[in-house]
Amino acid sequence: MVHAPVLEIRNVSKRFGVIKALTEVTFSLEKGEVHALCGENGAGKSTLMNIIAGVLQPNEGEILVDGAAVKIASPAFAQSLGIGLVHQEIALCPDATVAENMFMAATNRRRSPFMNFARLEREAQAVMNRLAPIDVRQKVCDLPISSQQLVEIAKALTLDCRVLIFDEPTAALTEAEAQVLFGIINDLKAQGISIVYISHRMAEIFSLCDRVTVFRDGRYVSTENVSEITSEDIVRRMVGREITQLYPEKQPVSERGGEPILSIRDLGDGKRFHDVSFELRKGEILGIGGLIGSGRTEIAEGICGLRTVTEGDVKLEGKALRTASYADAVRAGVVYLSEDRKGSGVFLDLSIAQNIAALDLKSLTGRFGLLNTKAEAERATDLARRLGVRMGGIDMPVSSLSGGNQQKVAIAKQLAVDPKVILMDEPTRGIDVGAKSEIHRLLRDLARSGIGIVVITSELPELLGLCDRAVVIHEGRVAGELEGEAMTEEAIMRLASGVGTRQHFTTRASEHAV
Repeated sequence: MVHAPVLEIRNVSKRFGVIKALTEVTFSLEKGEVHALCGENGAGKSTLMNIIAGVLQPNEGEILVDGAAVKIASPAFAQSLGIGLVHQEIALCPDATVAENMFMAATNRRRSPFMNFARLEREAQAVMNRLAPIDVRQKVCDLPISSQQLVEIAKALTLDCRVLIFDEPTAALTEAEAQVLFGIINDLKAQGISIVYISHRMAEIFSLCDRVTVFRDGRYVSTENVSEITSEDIVRRMVGREITQLYPEKQPVSERGGEPILSIRDLGDGKRFHDVSFELRKGEILGIGGLIGSGRTEIAEGICGLRTVTEGDVKLEGKALRTASYADAVRAGVVYLSEDRKGSGVFLDLSIAQNIAALDLKSLTGRFGLLNTKAEAERATDLARRLGVRMGGIDMPVSSLSGGNQQKVAIAKQLAVDPKVILMDEPTRGIDVGAKSEIHRLLRDLARSGIGIVVITSELPELLGLCDRAVVIHEGRVAGELEGEAMTEEAIMRLASGVGTRQHFTTRASEHAV
């Protein structure tokens, strides 16, 4: 007798406005199976999992549970079906305790107006002890990110699920914490619980999973038994796009500055990254690639004084760059554009002019501490015009602008201090294709003017199409450096996934290493 899959997806599509995130994808999950779902960032993996978990609704297609079609209208209904999702992004209440977060769903369903906190904390601690010795009476906001990720996992374990979805669960975990999680996943599998495991990390896929499905550009590509496929096969199916003319022509090597404008040597913070070394030349766009959680953002924060470094050194134009704070980096000519545009990149409720002036108020302040609003307006008008910000006027709040124009204002804020080096973290995240193209051209123009630019990006086409060279980070260390013909999607994915090593790839295009 043939049993129906525990979970089956048939021809599901999902649109966000004119953007198609999923196009007629299929997927199936058997009882007691660990099934990997792979694809580049933006391939549609998380969108599908959010549909299965009731967070999003599909535009077309159907979902079957034990062979019966269901409409998963909400996360609560998904949980009633025995489906739990461990989100890639932390989705906890920071001011509530660990125990309260873990049993939030059960608390919402209870009928009694009274809460037995002693029992709640006792049961929560028993579950948490399987993962880590975290006191469940602590508030979530007092925990480091890795511990918050463990709380997310523990929360899912309290749901008594038949299907558990893990979306990049080890991105914020240490190696020891990840190993504990792998043991729990194997225990759950032995109990007949089915698991969807989203990850780019090949070692995890081949040690944990039974089958692997690959998505590319929101479409289903293939499903194979892990025992019958190689990591190179998976990488090859994940990639396959050609770089289009959306990217400006790169600057010839002969036109870039010969001496490095920024030199990083053996940099480390003792936690998230170690022994990081690379150089940035004047007029160059250097890409930093790697998986989410690999330490890319932390490296940039360490360079510009936003994170304490414990080893190594940073040199700007051959001289030591000492940054007790971010203000020291700005004064020296090194600025950082956060990946969290709305949280750290711009002040949404302030005007365009006020945002652009934010890093350099001192030069706009007169003898008696009064802001020279005329000078502020002139600077803002000039930079907004140079960057092509579409606006009603410099007095408009930044919140009134589109995402792409908000990002241009964030860049204008950096340019207001005449920087020598700009570190940009996911500079085109969350903006449309047309705005992306404008940002790419802007960055190339800035590089041609002599500014050194570091771009951290999770989008492989952007890394290849925009950047002159690429440094790839794997688990907090430089896995390799690529340039010219050696700079391919497969090479980057191998290094980022831990499949390749520095010896497999060369920074010299003439050696044609792939």
